Amino acid sequence: MSGLLQGPLSGLIWVGLGALAALGQAPWSLWYLALAALALMFWRVSQSEKRMGFGAGWSVGFGYFLVALFWIVEPFQIDAARHGWMAPFALGFMAGGLALFWGLAFAVVRRFFGGNLAALVLALGLAEYLRATVLSGFPWAMPAYIWSGFWPAQLVAYIGPHGLNALTLIIAALPGMWRDWRGFAASFALLALAFGAGGLRLSDDVVKNTGPRLRIVQPNISQEIKWDPARGEEFFQKHLALSRGDPVDLVIWPESAVQWWLGQDPIREAMISAAANAPVVLGGRRFEGRRIFNTLALIGPGGVIQDQYDKRHLVPFGEYIPFGGLFSRFGINGLASEEGGGFSAGQEARLIGVEPLGNALPLICYEAIFPTLSASSPRADYLLQITNDAWFGTLAGPQQHFAQTRFRAIEQGLPLVRAANTGISAIIDAKGRVVRQLPLGVAGALEGYLPAAITPTVYSRTGDLPILGLLLIGMTLLALRRRRR
Repeated sequence: MSGLLQGPLSGLIWVGLGALAALGQAPWSLWYLALAALALMFWRVSQSEKRMGFGAGWSVGFGYFLVALFWIVEPFQIDAARHGWMAPFALGFMAGGLALFWGLAFAVVRRFFGGNLAALVLALGLAEYLRATVLSGFPWAMPAYIWSGFWPAQLVAYIGPHGLNALTLIIAALPGMWRDWRGFAASFALLALAFGAGGLRLSDDVVKNTGPRLRIVQPNISQEIKWDPARGEEFFQKHLALSRGDPVDLVIWPESAVQWWLGQDPIREAMISAAANAPVVLGGRRFEGRRIFNTLALIGPGGVIQDQYDKRHLVPFGEYIPFGGLFSRFGINGLASEEGGGFSAGQEARLIGVEPLGNALPLICYEAIFPTLSASSPRADYLLQITNDAWFGTLAGPQQHFAQTRFRAIEQGLPLVRAANTGISAIIDAKGRVVRQLPLGVAGALEGYLPAAITPTVYSRTGDLPILGLLLIGMTLLALRRRRR
């Protein structure tokens, strides 16, 4: 039996603990179950150094990402006859690839730190930082996001998402560090402190229904039919109808709202301005030479494009082929964005100004999962995200995307306005509270006031460097301590 526990059954236990930890992510949001699963993971490590290593860490990560990212099978069902067979392979490769970071953390701690739990906490924190940055990064479903919608999420205003990652792991690891009542007491005390500090930050003000007024258009068009040329006029008229109403200061359409190339259909663009009777922000595609861009455009009176922003952080393999320019040098053509193979990335962040709202920092689709893209100099007055979450399906992807977006408002101390094709569209205040929203799968126009910005947060001033420095210093001190022993 003991051999079985060290063999296949042991691997399944690690996978199961990772899967349970993933249930802290939206739409389940079972943070207490996630903490318990992580605590059991650390407890198993504390029982014997032999139980851990690359295989154990990879297995936990594989279970975690397999459950947290299971929604990625849905884009393959849009054209299931052609692409459906790829779905399980895509999920398996994605989960297995991201799990390598956790496996590396476990392996390093076993090899150089003898299974020390404090070192494992720090190593996992560093692994998550690497996952968020290496090869363009994919910080989706970080442990910190189990707190979305709960008071501890407010701590990212001070320590950022990677600091909250580390704090979450510390809370889970403390029982295994002491393995008696002291560990449980310390864990509960730190958890209570996180809730208390977050609750205190939320108690000092109330959202006021004053200020510039917005109308957010959510047409609820499924991805299967969105680009059908025969229905293009129908979808355009639907956007126009949802744009009409009482006077507002800004109307916002979602990402890829129009089928034509921006700037190439002045008649329809003038119709947009006339229907809204206000400036309109919308998403579309534009081209320069052979380059194409995923663009947010500001439509002014008469349909004139007054300003625009090109998406900077593109989706690998979804919007472009990585290293396409390199491949073209070897005669493998059609992959480079400059040759028309996919979208080209915008070169810089830019603020889009609309009076009386002030300056917005635009974010297109999954740019909102990257904390660094939500900062700007000079500071924006609010964050503006347009997205087409129809690609993410209806199971968990849109909910997780929305949950992560709320963190950007808390981190920067800025309100966030979100327009989504199929939901979730929302107005979010500067502390991440949802003021108004349209749920997933509902067509409609959401109207509301733009909340005010608050004083710049500690995290907006410092970024991730202080937390990254503390993680590295902690690893160094533990290494020196082990060497002296």
